Amino acid sequence: MQLTAPVAGRTGAPARNRDADGMAVASFILGLLGLLVLNLFLGPVAIALAAVSLWRGTARRGRACLGLALGVADLAVLLVAIQVSNTVSWSL
Repeated sequence: MQLTAPVAGRTGAPARNRDADGMAVASFILGLLGLLVLNLFLGPVAIALAAVSLWRGTARRGRACLGLALGVADLAVLLVAIQVSNTVSWSL
């Protein structure tokens, strides 16, 4: 599946790497956002995007790993908040 328009004169490999780089950055951003809001939704999305970008061989491996770690941290923060407040939703 190609998410961006192909560049004339290039094969599919650079476009695929560019897509993987975009997914790595998106996982990092969504992981950061998930620490503040919607961590039940954004945490798993960040984990999935990071895993796919690493599988596709992204050049931004560090961002993908950070996105993966932040996605896991999102879920950990949610679990701690659930334990403290005894509810599924939490607020500050």
